[in-house]
Amino acid sequence: MKHITVVRTVATVASVLILVSACDRASDTATAGGKPVVGVDYPRSDTDFWNSFIKYTPQFGDQLGLTLKTTNSQNDVAKLTANVQTFMSQGVKGVVMAPQDTAAIAPALDQLAAKKIPVVTVDTRPDSGSVAMVVRADNRAYGTKACQFLGAKLGGKGKVVMLEGGLDSINGRDRTEAFNECMKSNFPQIKVFGEACNWDGAVAAQKLQTDLTANPDIKGVYMESSFALAGTLQLLKQKGLLVAPDDPKHVFVVSNDGIPEELKDIAAGQIDATVSQPADLYAKYALSYLKAAIDGQTFKPGPTDHDSTIIQVRDGVLEDQLSAPLVTKDGASYGGVTSVKSDDTSLWGNNLK
Repeated sequence: MKHITVVRTVATVASVLILVSACDRASDTATAGGKPVVGVDYPRSDTDFWNSFIKYTPQFGDQLGLTLKTTNSQNDVAKLTANVQTFMSQGVKGVVMAPQDTAAIAPALDQLAAKKIPVVTVDTRPDSGSVAMVVRADNRAYGTKACQFLGAKLGGKGKVVMLEGGLDSINGRDRTEAFNECMKSNFPQIKVFGEACNWDGAVAAQKLQTDLTANPDIKGVYMESSFALAGTLQLLKQKGLLVAPDDPKHVFVVSNDGIPEELKDIAAGQIDATVSQPADLYAKYALSYLKAAIDGQTFKPGPTDHDSTIIQVRDGVLEDQLSAPLVTKDGASYGGVTSVKSDDTSLWGNNLK
């Protein structure tokens, strides 16, 4: 009997040691060299904008004293969900993500919330679920700014093509709806050909070619991001339409991103405007808010100390809407929208190294 008691005691001690060891390993994972370990999922790496975000993220991670574990979900919500599972198994203290399918990410957010792991989403806002902060710009303003620019350039008449992003994304919906509403209200004599492209450059080029063939008098193109830039310029060149802005054949092109290539194309007169969404500030403030959430800080709606405004979009979700200016060659105002010159040194696209 005494022998059995001793065996049971040894087994109990061993079990306790195993549990302590497991807790120590989780603690070691959660902090590396005293730095909190956080997970960052990159949504894709096939566009210049997201490659710029990927470049900025570790720089700001170092500045903020964070250790990053990174994954790439490649625009696939199933991969993002799997990556979240990996982060949780690694014991991360928080997660930054940019879900492209903003409806389907809800279960993963619920799992993270159950583990009390704070989440910051960047560029996109989940359709449901709670997050510590959303870091993005006012994407409805993107569509409105593009509309006002094209409406002014076309004198309120003509035809334009809108190369839409994914409508399963809040960004695609915001930009599309705002552009259409602005055109209907302010420029009812402009006909809009809306083309669903799902952020796919090849699809955008194909649909633009069809529209230009059927409607050779199209005078404007709104690309909801730079995913369509290369294909659009190539197609306009093939059709003899890639000409200077003062040429009657010129097709006015507006994009959304503010990547270096867009700024160069604006200066060269190949495209006419873009809305610069700040890849550098997305990385900086996504990680800043995540670190604050890990430290137990909370925020309220109102102006920030970095030229933006936090709004409450629904219960449990705040959004820091960072500045995203219209960029043109001349820096003029269009339809009441002020713009910044394409060579302005304040634009991240002019400072990327």
